[in-house]
Amino acid sequence: MGTLFPVVDSDRRKDMVVKQILGTPQENKGAINIHRHDPNNVGDFYCAPYRYFEVLKNNVLDINGIRKIGKQERQDWAKTVSENSLIIGGGGLLNLRHFELQMKLFEQLKRLGKKTVLWGPGHNDTDTGKFGKRVSYNVDLKNFGLVGVRDYSYKQHWVPCVSCLHPIFDQPFTETQEIGILFGKKSSQNEVLQKRLESYPTSNNTTNLEEMVAFIGTSQTIVTDSYHAMYWGMLLGKKILAVPTTTKFYDFKYPAYITSYDAFEADLLKAPSYSGVLEECREINHTFAEKVFDYLNL
Repeated sequence: MGTLFPVVDSDRRKDMVVKQILGTPQENKGAINIHRHDPNNVGDFYCAPYRYFEVLKNNVLDINGIRKIGKQERQDWAKTVSENSLIIGGGGLLNLRHFELQMKLFEQLKRLGKKTVLWGPGHNDTDTGKFGKRVSYNVDLKNFGLVGVRDYSYKQHWVPCVSCLHPIFDQPFTETQEIGILFGKKSSQNEVLQKRLESYPTSNNTTNLEEMVAFIGTSQTIVTDSYHAMYWGMLLGKKILAVPTTTKFYDFKYPAYITSYDAFEADLLKAPSYSGVLEECREINHTFAEKVFDYLNL
C-alpha cells in the first residue's frame, strides 16, 4: 500500500489541472514546446524543437509539470498551457501510461480553439506482444492541428526526431573501438548486467550530449537499448544492434537489427548501417518547421 498512495495522489493532482484547463478560455498568445524536459536523460533533453529554432528559444514546459506537488506550480503550468499554442514533442510521449492523461488533455484542446502541433513524438508501449507490429496511438491524430510523428508506420506524417539538427553531428569522429555498448537509463543501473559486460567499452544516456555522441562516433558498431543512441548512431552511419524495451525501437524508417544483451555477440555481423540518414532527417524537419511556423504565425 505504501507505493499506492503517491500514485493515487499524483493522479488526483493531474485530474485537477485537467479540469482547470478545460474550464479556462484557450488562447494562442505565443508558442510553448511541451516535452519530457529531463536533464538526466540526454535523448529526452535534446529531442525538443525549441532547442533548434530561435523563434522558440527557451519556450519550454515539462510535460510532467501537471503533477507537481506545489499547487502554485501546477496552476502556473495550467496557465501556460491555456495561454499558448502548443508544440508537443519530441520523445516517446504516446502509448505510455505516464503521459496518457496529458496527451488526452492536449487532444481535446483543438476543438476549444487551441493551435496544437505534434512534432516528433512516438509510441512507447512496453507491451511485448506489440513489438514489431503496427501500433495504434492512444490519441487521434485528427484532433491536432498539425502532425509530425517519428514513427515511420505513419508515413504520411513522418517527421524524425528534431535532434538531427544539432551541429554536433557535423563533427568528424575517428573510430577507435569496434563495439560500443550504450545503456539506457534503467539498464545503466543494472549492476549484474554491467558486471557481465564489463569487458566491453560502455556508456549510457545519463552522461551529457558531447560524451554520448563522442562514444557513438568513435565506435564501429553500437549495441543499445536507448532510442536516441540507436537514432544518433544511424545519423552517424554506424552499424546498429538494438535491444528493445518498448515498441519505439521497431518503427524507425531504417531498421536496426533486433537483439538482446545475451545474444548480441552472435549478431554483430548482422548489424546494418545506412548512409544519407542525417541529411534526409534534417531536410524533413526543416520542411516541417516551415509548416509549423506558418500555422502558428511565428
